[in-house]
Amino acid sequence: MLITRGSNNYGPYQYPEKLIPVLITNAVDGMKLPLYKDGSAVRDFVYVEDHCRAIDLVLHEAEAGGVYNVGTGVETSGKQVAEAVLDIMGGPRSMIEYVADRPGHDYRYAVDVDRITQLGWEPRVNLAEGLDRTVRWYQDHQDWWRPLKSGEYWEFYRKNYRPLES
Repeated sequence: MLITRGSNNYGPYQYPEKLIPVLITNAVDGMKLPLYKDGSAVRDFVYVEDHCRAIDLVLHEAEAGGVYNVGTGVETSGKQVAEAVLDIMGGPRSMIEYVADRPGHDYRYAVDVDRITQLGWEPRVNLAEGLDRTVRWYQDHQDWWRPLKSGEYWEFYRKNYRPLES
């Protein structure tokens, strides 16, 4: 048996309830980009193709019984991600809207990537390049994500992105 545990994946075809697709699709529509609290919560974002390469490497090179965490080892805040998306899309920082944090939301997600890097894996796509690819994909594939942002999606959205109380 082999186990891989990935940090926050992003890229094409990610369901639009996740942070990066929310930011991109909202920006496409000229809507506010919601960030919990002050946007300082951090994640280790790994581009989906890099994660797939890691799984392939583990399947073919790792010893049975191993557990491998897959991530970049780089922590990035939600605010940094939102600002990068706006930079790519040419949007103003005023599109960022801070919203009430959801109950139980973790401030930091990080994984120790030592074991996967010891196998010789490292990410090939940094966050700047991955975000650029992802933004372009969502811009070019609105026919895929627009039907997903309807009905139940908006119920989820209103529940999870409530404006901060003054």
